[in-house]
Amino acid sequence: MKQNLHLLREEELKNRIGETYFADFDYKTIVGNVDFCVSSPLPPKGGVAPQTPEGGVFDAFTPPLGGRGATPPLGAGGLWAEAKKGVSDVYKSVVQLILTIGKARTFDKVLPPPFLGAFDAEKIAFLPYNAIQEVFYQNDFNWNVAPSNHETKEFKQVYDKVKTTIENETLLFYYQKDDSELREFIKTNFVIGNAATSKIRIDKNNFITIYTKWLAAVKPTIVLNWEVAKKNNIIDGDFYLADLLSQENESLKDNLYVLLKKDYYELDKILDEMGMFQSRKTFFNDKQKAHTQFWNKYERPPKEQYWDYIVERRDLLVPQDVRERKGSFFTPQIWVELSQEYLAKVLGEDWQDEYYIWDCAAGTGNLLTGLTNKYNIWASTLDRQDVDVMKDRIQNGANLMEDNVFQFDFLNDSFEKLPKNLQEVINHPEKRKKLVIYINPPYAEAPSRDFFKASKTGVQQSKINEKYAHLLGQGNRELFAQFLTRIYQEISGCRVANFSKLKILQGYHFADFRTHFLAKLEELFIIPSETFDNVAGKFPIAFYIWNTAKKEKFDTILAAVYDKKGKKTADKTIQVQAVGGYINDWIKPYRADVAQNQLIGKFPFMGNDFQTQNNIQINHHKMIYNKAAGQFYINQKNVGVACVYFAVRKCIPATWVNDRDQFLFPHKSWETDAEFQNNCLIYTLFTNNMQAKYGTNHWIPFTASEVKARQKFESDFMAKYLKGKIDTSTTSDLFNKVEKSTEKPLQFSPEATAVFSAGRALWAYYHESINKIPLANLPTKAVDAAFYDIREYFQGRNAAGKMNNKSTDETYNELIGNLREALQVLGEKIAEKVYEYEFLKR
Repeated sequence: MKQNLHLLREEELKNRIGETYFADFDYKTIVGNVDFCVSSPLPPKGGVAPQTPEGGVFDAFTPPLGGRGATPPLGAGGLWAEAKKGVSDVYKSVVQLILTIGKARTFDKVLPPPFLGAFDAEKIAFLPYNAIQEVFYQNDFNWNVAPSNHETKEFKQVYDKVKTTIENETLLFYYQKDDSELREFIKTNFVIGNAATSKIRIDKNNFITIYTKWLAAVKPTIVLNWEVAKKNNIIDGDFYLADLLSQENESLKDNLYVLLKKDYYELDKILDEMGMFQSRKTFFNDKQKAHTQFWNKYERPPKEQYWDYIVERRDLLVPQDVRERKGSFFTPQIWVELSQEYLAKVLGEDWQDEYYIWDCAAGTGNLLTGLTNKYNIWASTLDRQDVDVMKDRIQNGANLMEDNVFQFDFLNDSFEKLPKNLQEVINHPEKRKKLVIYINPPYAEAPSRDFFKASKTGVQQSKINEKYAHLLGQGNRELFAQFLTRIYQEISGCRVANFSKLKILQGYHFADFRTHFLAKLEELFIIPSETFDNVAGKFPIAFYIWNTAKKEKFDTILAAVYDKKGKKTADKTIQVQAVGGYINDWIKPYRADVAQNQLIGKFPFMGNDFQTQNNIQINHHKMIYNKAAGQFYINQKNVGVACVYFAVRKCIPATWVNDRDQFLFPHKSWETDAEFQNNCLIYTLFTNNMQAKYGTNHWIPFTASEVKARQKFESDFMAKYLKGKIDTSTTSDLFNKVEKSTEKPLQFSPEATAVFSAGRALWAYYHESINKIPLANLPTKAVDAAFYDIREYFQGRNAAGKMNNKSTDETYNELIGNLREALQVLGEKIAEKVYEYEFLKR
């Protein structure tokens, strides 16, 4: 493109891009709140009108839907895009588009196109819809954020995924240097479809979207008690697969658990002892009317090239709670391949010929992809449906033996139910040494000690847990720990190659487990949890290779760290960290006595690791804000040590890599390091969540005159504390009643002094601002504002009640920016001592 687009307004830019690159398509009709849409053109006047995705017919005179235009069907090529004038970050624009679509759930009303995208005056980006479609189905994702707010965690989470996908697949084109490539891309991928067709093709991009529509339209007409069915391991996704992979209402894959047979479903087909097939049937409650109307809109089956992908991704059709309980999580291929590289590294290049392999939590068997010696592989899973899927995949080339694929409940069934050839391996001491249990077991966790009595979320009490509860301790809440315990106790001598969290090596509740699980850990690597489908949170998932024949209590190992692209970024030492106890064990004896009523604040006792960092907050002692098991109450006597604890827990940013690292009981050297203690005090004064509305604010570090407040502060405790005027040896007389006879002001490092100065400038600007407002018009306690209150005053709150990230007052933004920069420098200085005094181990 030889034109200067930088001066064009957004609407002009959209028209120019449409005319230049999409002239053969309909690019003027808008879908919902999407800026720019490309679809196959409507038929010429007098031609056959296409059907809408809802089954209606387009009328040239129909008023626009939502005031923005009727929704055309998308042909084989299609695009929804965000447009920005000038030069922009197209990755952020795509994220804004994704959040816009997700917030309005546009994909529930209109079938999405193959591509999402964004463009500005210099470039255009395309993102395959199937690369991000799982984002729209996350149970833990907050879609209520403003799409235009680029500072939310949801925006950043999607931004990371989008940027990686675009970079990896080279879907970014610059008009000037990539003009010919861009035109070829559009020519190849935006094939003009037949606008008169009424059938919509199904492929890997849209089969989940169509499934959600099927749930609303077809599922209610199937005669089945779905709650009871779910308890019996029957899920609606299997009925959808029976429909989807069918022709003329006859399922094409006989090995599926549920089959569509014209006007009814057949399920649970088994061969009885007489050699006869038995099965169950269920019908429609509306004579199949809704089913017929629904599938009239779609072309079935999909192209055969998509069948294996759709069947293999059956996990996406399993409800989230069932997936967690049964381990129906798809192991990304990048980690499957890496884990097998590590197995070859430990066991030798010919390991597949020399060892037996059993995946006892196989799901649909994708962890076994890439293995070559099918005669040495067994795959078992809890669900009969997954067994059927694996056997179907065998017929389509999966390298497994059908006789070695079977249903087995590893946490409840006896080994006598195993195939005879696998029993021979398990029961033979020498062969057992050549057995590798290769698994990605379920990650479901019971929430409390009383959980197994109530069984509230579906993580059922198992026979293995009953049998080995004395060995598991509180680790019995985790299903993967139950898997490992049975393997260690009943298949002793084998190798174990498993994916799981790091808590079995570091977690507080796994001390009993580590005492009894005495296998040598030979290799370990860690990867980000966000690379797994629908795993909530950002934490490390590890791949372990254990040798149970070598009895060794775990102490430490050097693990490789891989990023989401599979690139090694670092090595990390993983070790049992709590030989002398944890940080909460250290701080508890310093707690103030609540009965004395001499309190100035509190923080909750949460876990000892980084994953609870956001929950560690110093608040007013009268504020009720969480359900933590206990609270640490602060008074004038323990305020110094409380600030050490708080700063230690907060000064190092939490990342997915350190998420499970444990804070420890330190050695006593910190007690004589006054500079460290004072650094922690200053850090805490400008990072706490104290709010004056709950009562007297004792945490203002300045005098009223220092910041030119219009009135004296209700409490000057902290200002006097910093000047050394408070007697911290007693709590009998609080605050202003008794002062030390000799003053010795606290001494601060240059880094702490910089924070204090930046904070004073912020406080002074706040009081300068409120001094302009009549006192009667100010909120209660405005003069005694805490740091949190000052932020709230300038930043305000959005419609959802959440504090905004920035203020419209640029002077404030600059002042708090200066404070945050100084806090970061001070935090880094504190962090050095955190490791020196072994609050953390490197």
